[in-house]
Amino acid sequence: MERRLLPVKLDSYQPLREVVCETLREAIISGVLRPGERLMEIQLAEELGVSRTPVREAIRKLELEGFVIMIPRRGTYVADLSIKDINEVFEVRSALDSLANGLAAERITEEELEQMERLLVQIGACVDNGNMEKIVELDGQFHDILYRASRNDRLVGIINNLREQLTRFRTISMAYPGRLKKTIEEHTQLVEAIAARDVDLAQQLAVEHMANSEQTLLQDINERRQQQNKER
Repeated sequence: MERRLLPVKLDSYQPLREVVCETLREAIISGVLRPGERLMEIQLAEELGVSRTPVREAIRKLELEGFVIMIPRRGTYVADLSIKDINEVFEVRSALDSLANGLAAERITEEELEQMERLLVQIGACVDNGNMEKIVELDGQFHDILYRASRNDRLVGIINNLREQLTRFRTISMAYPGRLKKTIEEHTQLVEAIAARDVDLAQQLAVEHMANSEQTLLQDINERRQQQNKER
């Protein structure tokens, strides 16, 4: 059996099911487990060095997050990137981010602005090093500060409910050639608009950023499918 997943670390403070869930989620996001691939509990448990129970629990959670799909009498598969799903998620996130950015332009503190600017510098350094894992982490921190600056806890809660679904999309989009540099430019413009307290521009830039991210993702998916068709 080809081993692609490393055994999980059992010394984590998290419950085992959460460790397994994070491991499988990352494997899907990074492409180790590919769209349409069948997930076998026994095989996954052997590779991760755990029993089938935490694997089963992790798969159920990943189904709720949209990473896997369970088909009766056929099994569990890594969810494909449905164009309809992508459009729906980006439509909602575009509206939510526009609102959050507009509120942030009104309510953000100077300390939060400085934190966001520092994160942009760190992300730029990681781009030079090609450290995608760190880039995704720092990008998450950047948006955490941005959403918190809206001073609307209910809005932040709604956005966070969608973030796991968008993580998969964002990782693929950011890995597309040239997209990372463009993302930093868009984030820089956004921070400048928020710092200037320009609500309308901050909202406009949020919508444009989400549209560009979606377009890049769809282009990547189209190119992957064309390549797969050539290989058949």
